Amino acid sequence: MYDVEEIRRDFPILDRRIDGKKLVYLDNAATSQKPRRVIQALTEYYEEHNANIHRGVHRLAEEATAAYEEARRKMARFLSAPDVRGLIFTRGTTEAINLVAHAWGRKFLREGDEIVLTEAEHHSNLVPWQLAARATGAKLRFIPILDDGTLDMEAAERLIGPRTRLVGCIHASNVLATINPVERLAELAHEAGALMLVDGAQSAPHLPVSVEALGCDFYACSGHKMLGPTGVGVLWGKPEVLEDMDPFLGGGEMIREVHLDHSTWNDLPYKFEAGTMNVAQAVGLGAAVDYLDELGMENVREHERRLGEYAYRRLSEIEGITLYGPSSDRTGLVSFSLPDVHPHDLSQLLDEEGVAIRSGHHCAQPLMRRLGVAATARASFYLYNTEEEVDALVGALQRAREFFGAFA
Repeated sequence: MYDVEEIRRDFPILDRRIDGKKLVYLDNAATSQKPRRVIQALTEYYEEHNANIHRGVHRLAEEATAAYEEARRKMARFLSAPDVRGLIFTRGTTEAINLVAHAWGRKFLREGDEIVLTEAEHHSNLVPWQLAARATGAKLRFIPILDDGTLDMEAAERLIGPRTRLVGCIHASNVLATINPVERLAELAHEAGALMLVDGAQSAPHLPVSVEALGCDFYACSGHKMLGPTGVGVLWGKPEVLEDMDPFLGGGEMIREVHLDHSTWNDLPYKFEAGTMNVAQAVGLGAAVDYLDELGMENVREHERRLGEYAYRRLSEIEGITLYGPSSDRTGLVSFSLPDVHPHDLSQLLDEEGVAIRSGHHCAQPLMRRLGVAATARASFYLYNTEEEVDALVGALQRAREFFGAFA
């Protein structure tokens, strides 16, 4: 049974009070809070096992290496990855996508090749491809967003063609809460002889994920959005694709042999893990995966689905509010705006009531232009949030609307 009150007791920060008011944390799309198990895993690693990995033969080095590699196996199982060799630790989704853009893009893209993205991409899945296109002469093309926040799949079928070399898409939107049909995009990409990259920053924490079922060639996600520490994430790639890529960073561990005039590369995944990695953070991510596995991602998804629908319905009751994205089949976040109230002002006023939401362009400025706004407010929910917190948000928004209305 999914007991949200019991789950909340695992998260110490949820006991905080902000200016005397109970914290209502609704900024989970930016980063999640951490359960005691993850915090304790970090502490235990530093107190008992801290050492550099892979290179030492003393006891601590062997323990640290074993813990790090166990975290890799846990994350590979979490993503239902068929081969653990394709699971590369990075600093997060941003670094993972940059790795692909540099190590694959700059090696294989040519002038006239096309990279197909969507209008709703996070900057992390746009800017690296802008840089790769500038360096190689490739062109960027974009699948439009329909007015309901879903992808224009008819346009996608027209855009993905013989010149396409890579299709990149967010699995779930950090603004619209849309869950995109990446399985179908992967089919279209492969029919055209192209690769498929999935930005899973907003799906790995919230949905059951199988990279095999998605049919993707690359999948990137961040640990800090899925109960883990900051500074760690993963790129999963098909080993046969990763083998053909150049290294991303040069240095220790990613080499097999180094000569003064040339070097050869280590086996996967170490070819892409140069230098000293974020060992403790990887161990902490392994603890987060254990926690999510015990809850069951189907249960997490169902809790957030119900909570997101409840939030969408309650927020719709506020006079004048604009909600963005589809009304159903969403992740647990809602972006919105109130007339004549800047999202930053709204966020600041809610903070005074202990309600933490996000405001701004959410690292998706092209999407903001498509929506015709400079910014939105965003409430994003996770496995420890409750309907009572949604009610607190709605009450705070009603009071904010009255406050700003008094000055209209």
